[in-house]
Formats: sequence, structure tokens, C-alpha cells
Amino acid sequence: MTTVSTATRPAPGPHPDDLAELLQRHARVRAAMAGDGLDLLIAFAPGWRRENVRYFTDAGLTGAASLVLFPAVGEVSAYSTRRSDLPELTRPGWVDHAALLDVRDPAALTTALRDLRPRRVGVAHGELLPVVLSDALRAALPGAEIVSATSLMDRVRLVKSDWELARMRRSATVCAAGWDAFVDALEPGLPEYRIVAEVEAAIKRLGAEDNFMLIASGKDEVRGMTAPTPRVLEAGDMVRTELTPQMDGYWLQICRSAVVGEPSDGQRRSFDLFNESVEAGMSAVRPGVTAHDVAKAQNDVFRRHGYGEYCTSQYTRVRGHGHGLHLDETPIIEGNETELPENAVFIIHPNTYTPLAGYHVLGDPVRVTKDGCEVLIDTERKLFHSTRGVAA
Repeated sequence: MTTVSTATRPAPGPHPDDLAELLQRHARVRAAMAGDGLDLLIAFAPGWRRENVRYFTDAGLTGAASLVLFPAVGEVSAYSTRRSDLPELTRPGWVDHAALLDVRDPAALTTALRDLRPRRVGVAHGELLPVVLSDALRAALPGAEIVSATSLMDRVRLVKSDWELARMRRSATVCAAGWDAFVDALEPGLPEYRIVAEVEAAIKRLGAEDNFMLIASGKDEVRGMTAPTPRVLEAGDMVRTELTPQMDGYWLQICRSAVVGEPSDGQRRSFDLFNESVEAGMSAVRPGVTAHDVAKAQNDVFRRHGYGEYCTSQYTRVRGHGHGLHLDETPIIEGNETELPENAVFIIHPNTYTPLAGYHVLGDPVRVTKDGCEVLIDTERKLFHSTRGVAA
């Protein structure tokens, strides 16, 4: 007989502010489920894509896999492959009970599925389910229709509540502190990994749970960013970064470039081009605008100045992307007709290579407002530079 570890929700439940958020989320998800005819939504989370499980639980998890069963009516249950996640899942008071998920013998999960007896089931991130769990799911629900609910959850999470925006504004404060630490570290002879270490120390002191960060240093030969390397900075280098801390589950990004020493004419001209592109993207934002529209507004600046070829996939990936419980959501690219509603949050960043100064990084996260957008960070948009250790 299989012994299953479980945890139940402790009294007194969520804080009143959290309870209002929880009820709002449940109403949004159940309205979306009704529109798709779903009796049950299963949110699956491998270790690198936990956003949907966190949306239902407000729990930071460490297990290799977790999931939530969210029925159209009834109690919400959660499962994790790591035993220590169980009290974390129930502590916020957002789920009714939690159980250990043994992928070799998922009895707790399959028993709960059989008890629910759904006719139509949506699985968010079902495309990432391990075969053993996919087979167990189908065996437990032989008569049910199983469909993808990944796009359903993407739509639900796209609009941020005031509760979520408050958390994202805390992330914005950490973004600013991280960038300050980045600029303060710059000097000739410093390896890239030391810059990242200084940033990590600064933001972790402020409570950052995680940080996704890319960096590149050099001159006009730089074509993109990577994880930090042992390369040491030289006078005249432009140092680029995407800095993306996570606070309370929510990610926010700042994109900036700085010069070691006084900027060259090409570096200044490059900044002016990218800043004009960022401002054009922001000017395009309003409720109902598409990701395509925002990307096209940015790209048109490059085309107007004769750099249109650098808007292609040969040189760049996206012109921004959504933010929230995942760090890289809705892509801001030409051809993506996803509508951006009021209170959607995304970064506008026309990061790409041009021959002016090599790869350039510049961008700010924004919230869609009823008549435009709100920039969520206070860091000035300029070409930063540091003269520490640079010979006059």
C-alpha cells in the first residue's frame, strides 16, 4: 500500500488582501474555463516553468515538478515531487490541501482525478508533462476529453491586478538597485563575472528570490549577450545587460548599456537611435494595441534611419516581451496579433546589433494604462559611463 504525505490548509486562511486576490483569480479562471467548456483545469509546472502553479498557490517551490487540480466547483489541491514543498503550498492558505507527487506511483493524484470524474479537462503546460504522468492522467480519466489550457492561462495571467502590480513595483525598486551596482562596478581589468557577482549581492540583500541576467562587453564587434565570461573590461568598452530580478514570484527587467570611459561618437549615436525606438514603442501603447503594433513602431525607427535590416531575425529575437510570474511571456514581435489589454505589463526593448556600436541594449518595463503606458522603473534612460580607473 502506498503511503502518501499530505498537508492541509492551516487556519485562519489567507490575509484579507490576499483573500480578495485569490477570489478574483478563481473567478477569472472559472470564467475562462466556462468559455472553453472545462470541468477541470490542471496546471503543471516543471522546475523551469512554475508560473501557473504559483498563480494558484502563491508558493515558491523547489521540487522538480508540481501541479494543481482546479475544478470548476470544489476544493483546490496541489502536488509536488518534493516533500518540503507541502507546507509551502498550504502556508499561504490558497489551496485546501497538498500531497506528495511520486511520478513512479502517482496514486494521490490519480485517486483525486477519479473522484472528480471530469468530462473535459484542460492541462496548462501539458506539452511539458513527462510521459509517465501523461499516461497516468489518461489512465485515470479514460472517458474524459483532455485538451491544452496553456493559452487559457496565458490569457488569464496577462492582465495584472493591483495586488500583482504592487509586487511588480517592488521588483522595479530592485531593478534600479541592481543597475546602480552594475555601473558602480565598472572599471578596466574587471572580469564580467565580477560585475554579475556585485549585482547579485546587491539584489539578494533586498530580497530578490532569483535573477536572470545576460551580459556582454566589448566594442562594435559584439553581436549579442551571454552568461558572464572571464573576459576583462577595457577602456572604451560598452557593457550591456538584461537584468531581471524576481521578487515575491514576479519578474521585472531593465535593459541598459554603459561605457567604460567616455562614450565614442558611434556609441552616442547608437544610444540616440535606440532611445528613439523605445519612445516610439511607448507612444504606440494603449489598450487593445497588439504586440505587432508595438514592435512595428520600434522597427520603423530603424527603417527610417537606414538600419531596417537589423530588425530581422538574423540580428535580433524580439522587441520586448511580457512580464509577470514568468520572465519572458508574450513576445513583442511583428506578426504577433496578441492584444495588450489595460494592466498588461511588458518590456519595450529594441535590443539588436547595428554597425554604429555593435549590440546595444536599452529598454523599460511598462504597464498599459487607459490612455497610454506607465513606465515602471525610475532609472534614467541615458548612455551611462564610468571613468573609474580610466586614464585621462
